[in-house]
Amino acid sequence: MHREMEISQVRLVPVLLFILLNSVWCTTSNSISESFLQCFSSHIPSNSSSKIIITKNSPAYYPVFQFSVQNLRFLNTPTPKPEVIITPFKHSHVQAAVLCSEKAGIQIRTRSGGHDYEGLSYVSIAPFILIDLFELRSIDIDIENEIAWVESGATLGELYYAIAQKSNVHGFPAGTCPTVGVGGHISGGGYGTLFRKYGMAADNVLDAKIVDVNGRILDRKSMGEELFWAIRGGGGASFGVILSWKLRLVPVPSIVTTYVETKTMEQGASELVSKCQAIADWMPEGYFLRVVLGATNGTNGGKTIEVEFSFLFLETYEELLPWMKEHFPEFNLSRSAFTEMSWIQSVLSSASYSINDTEALLNRSQQSRSFFKGKLDYVTEPISEAAMEGLYQIMFQLDASTVILTPFGGIMNEISESEIPFPHRKGNLYEIQYFVSWDDDEESEKDVSWTRLAYGYMSPYVSKSPRGAYLNCRDLDLGINKDANTSYAEASIWGLSYFKNNFRRLAQVKTVVDPGNFFRNEQTIPVLRSGKMKYQQQLDASL
Repeated sequence: MHREMEISQVRLVPVLLFILLNSVWCTTSNSISESFLQCFSSHIPSNSSSKIIITKNSPAYYPVFQFSVQNLRFLNTPTPKPEVIITPFKHSHVQAAVLCSEKAGIQIRTRSGGHDYEGLSYVSIAPFILIDLFELRSIDIDIENEIAWVESGATLGELYYAIAQKSNVHGFPAGTCPTVGVGGHISGGGYGTLFRKYGMAADNVLDAKIVDVNGRILDRKSMGEELFWAIRGGGGASFGVILSWKLRLVPVPSIVTTYVETKTMEQGASELVSKCQAIADWMPEGYFLRVVLGATNGTNGGKTIEVEFSFLFLETYEELLPWMKEHFPEFNLSRSAFTEMSWIQSVLSSASYSINDTEALLNRSQQSRSFFKGKLDYVTEPISEAAMEGLYQIMFQLDASTVILTPFGGIMNEISESEIPFPHRKGNLYEIQYFVSWDDDEESEKDVSWTRLAYGYMSPYVSKSPRGAYLNCRDLDLGINKDANTSYAEASIWGLSYFKNNFRRLAQVKTVVDPGNFFRNEQTIPVLRSGKMKYQQQLDASL
């Protein structure tokens, strides 16, 4: 009897400890939140505070929070939600939010579109303030000079729409999902159907405005070339809050052509996938190809792989036809199989919108939301049909599984690995993503496990030392920062995969512009300890 009581008491200890710690955390969190609110309220006009400050007690809190949660894995989880949501209307509101968060000792998360694969733009284990930029989305198009100033809260769809309103022969080389936010997409690199012709979104940034840890608004000149380099592909969340980008618009023909063909294994899809790998990086730079593989039911009652080949040609049908006849005679090459359209219509087509509904690009909500997980690799040598067959067998284990191949090459081969922090250039044939989405939270463990299984199987066939990854397909499985004092060596576990040799330079920039590591999350650039000590010594000497 006494023994049972002792065991029961022992079991109660961690429970009581959790309750005690949770109580302390909540009390501390409330105190910090109040400190932040007092500070922030003193920086803005009292008549506008109710529109900008959204507390947990506000009826607008949950609708605003969930509106840009694009991955349902992070909507109803027990992970703490923001203490306060700030929806700035002016750049000065962002300055105040940064200054007051730093003063109160509470972290911030900055959200533009909410598409972070791991939800890091709007969730955190530690108490935090969410700066939601959806009200900061102005777009100023200057067609004569082929530039655009775009605020970070704008979506890619809003940017494309604004360009199309001014010109049908200009575009911008960014992603294919219209609801993705400009702020995070460009700061992580960003690429879509035009990247083989013009490079990444971040390759076409001319200037930017950012709020630093001291609450200053800096442009390219005042921030300096090192910080300007870092935020174009290195992730803005490590260095400040990016307010806006100045972009170089690119010329596009008045007529482009799309082509989509679907084949199963029984119809020769496997051989066509091999062919795509072989020519992936030397297709004409004005050609874009995406190969999407999925498991489906076969004609004999078993499983098969269905492959969709999607092309975009910056040419007319007559201009592209000779090349397609030479390299893909297996496809239906009749004129009726191809669709000529404007570039903006090709944007709509890529997003599965009606090509005549340009207004759909202004919708900030996805057509449907789901739970999802993605992992990504870069392939430097063609993968054999036998090795791909092994991947197909893994795909048969989960009907919802998808594998996406995106060929590189073109101008990407000509841009240096160190031009911006994104390093995956020459030598990469294509990117391969293992992706799964689902609708029931109870399936999460099974579906997330599938991505890890596929990723593990592909290890011998993809880039190595380091195994490459892409920040805009964030993957916390690569490793996380344990706390604010995570060392460069510890962070290198994930950092070298994203940035290769550019990771060291990013850490040097971080150490100079944010030595106290205020701007941080589970995968932000670390501060170099030696550099931090040197900075502190210089600071002490100046006091």
